[in-house]
Amino acid sequence: MPGQRPHPSGDRAATDREPGRVTGAGRPPTLAEVAAHAGVGRGTASRVLNDSPHVSPAARDAVLAAVAELGYVPNRAARSLVTRRTDTVVLVVSEPEERVFGEPYFAGIVRGIGERLAEAGLQLVLTMAGAAGGHERAAAYLTEQHVDGVLLLSLHAEDPLPSLLEARGVPTVCGGSPATSRPAYLVDIDNLAGGRSAVDHLVATGRRRLAVLAGPQDMSSGRDRLVGALDAAEAAGIDRAEVAVAVGDYSEESGRRAMAEVLAAGPPPDGVFAASDLMAVGALRVLREAGLDVPTDVGLVGFDDAAVCRHTDPELTSVRQPVARMGRVMVEVLLGRIAGREVPPDTVLQTRLVVRGSTAR
Repeated sequence: MPGQRPHPSGDRAATDREPGRVTGAGRPPTLAEVAAHAGVGRGTASRVLNDSPHVSPAARDAVLAAVAELGYVPNRAARSLVTRRTDTVVLVVSEPEERVFGEPYFAGIVRGIGERLAEAGLQLVLTMAGAAGGHERAAAYLTEQHVDGVLLLSLHAEDPLPSLLEARGVPTVCGGSPATSRPAYLVDIDNLAGGRSAVDHLVATGRRRLAVLAGPQDMSSGRDRLVGALDAAEAAGIDRAEVAVAVGDYSEESGRRAMAEVLAAGPPPDGVFAASDLMAVGALRVLREAGLDVPTDVGLVGFDDAAVCRHTDPELTSVRQPVARMGRVMVEVLLGRIAGREVPPDTVLQTRLVVRGSTAR
């Protein structure tokens, strides 16, 4: 037509309508336009996009086809105003960054959490509260910002976050607990049974002079592994007071220090239970430096059954805890709480002893 300028490419009509595509608008398509294109009401289109079961298959197919054809992207901010949901879950780990990113326990549990949240279509936000002031910053963020739920991990002493979040109506699930309190919703490992199985095995292989390199005693896991170990020693006729005990924090360096403390205090033990595999690795080095052979002179058991167990010499006997499964179960409980379903307040997962060369006779 006279006066009309040809398009440079000659075939860009559809592209000219982006991002509205079929609508021809110079803006993203709206929900109302999706509904009109599908031949349904706006409420029906909204129910389809929010996965409501109260929609006919024909209407659902029509709306989804319209979404694909128009290139519609839901406005998550507007949706959250209506549903009060952000599709975001926060994981708070009460440890410093070097431990969170350096220890296999955290990698395993975060993997389980992330996989289950991804299946549910939720986003994971990770925050660490191990540094000075970390708990205050985390508490402020979690109560001032709207999140769908919170997972708490590696709680120490009188951690205020579980009770604070519950009081403010934020669905919360804890992985493990402090030694002196029990959260309202808890997923944990049977650490008592794990500690017992470690010492039962050492006694069964003929060890009687025992040492326990315990985890932090302000955490239920550290306390319960120690108590389980001492219970097993007593059941085997060994006085609890005769078991050498030194406390660490689950790190390799703390295992070195604890093992050195035990050796400096008296005759060397012939059986050692370390409350984590990394502590056992540190202990193994100290024993070798002292001229003691594992397993000939000293049997050694760790806890976690991390990959490092298969890379020590000898390979490390360890109590396996299902950390990835623990992460998934924590999410399952949290999803139930977010949805308002009845969920068990306590879930305890079982351990299993994996025997390798460090306790061979």
